[in-house]
Amino acid sequence: MRLSDAPKGAQAVVQNVTDAHPADPIAQRLRDLGFVAGEPVRLVARGPLGGDPLLIQIGSTRFALRKTEAARVEVTVEGAA
Repeated sequence: MRLSDAPKGAQAVVQNVTDAHPADPIAQRLRDLGFVAGEPVRLVARGPLGGDPLLIQIGSTRFALRKTEAARVEVTVEGAA
């Protein structure tokens, strides 16, 4: 599942960050910020009407990401079959 599609409040674990194109600087920046395989994340909130931005938490750090940025992050939601 993409992080952008996770339900609000969901606890998840990062599986992968996908490059949208070769040498994708946004995907690399996400990896540099800690979006790496095995890292637990949580979707804290969504913008108005379910839109941008998404408030994502890794550890004690929170990030505001656009949906297009969060869509690069593949996660497994805890408790999902």
